[in-house]
Amino acid sequence: MDNSMQVILWRHADAENEAPSDHARRLTEKGREQALRMASWLTGRLGGDLTGWRVLASPAVRAQQTALSLSSRIETVPGIAPDAPASAVFSAIGWPEMNAPTIVVGHQPTLGMVAARLLNGVDGYVSIKKGAMWWFEVRERGGKREIVLRAMTTPDSVM
Repeated sequence: MDNSMQVILWRHADAENEAPSDHARRLTEKGREQALRMASWLTGRLGGDLTGWRVLASPAVRAQQTALSLSSRIETVPGIAPDAPASAVFSAIGWPEMNAPTIVVGHQPTLGMVAARLLNGVDGYVSIKKGAMWWFEVRERGGKREIVLRAMTTPDSVM
């Protein structure tokens, strides 16, 4: 399968409530377990091979920790920090002319706004549970670009 037009939105896993700053919040024990489960699920779906995939992450500690459960090759993107606009994610992945399949580890409400635009083609919002992944694929049908939700799963679903 041609992976060049795939994007996975992965909300950071469960994080502590108290920290010196929002960016400094770390994953809880539950969050670390969620991140590992989701990384294992995704790695299994990709045949254990992330070659060719970009892994972009917010600079917030909880997003970095979540992304590191999947790969040590992370591109930190300051523009997708907490409360970033959806346009920052689209810019970071090079939408709509992506040159590599991409995993974005970030935050709500940003990822929910990106998912809504991918699903509906218009601005909106969907709620994405902590630690959940939404996997989109862009394909051509009858000469027309079509965006499909390939998979959506939560940490509780992959136990």
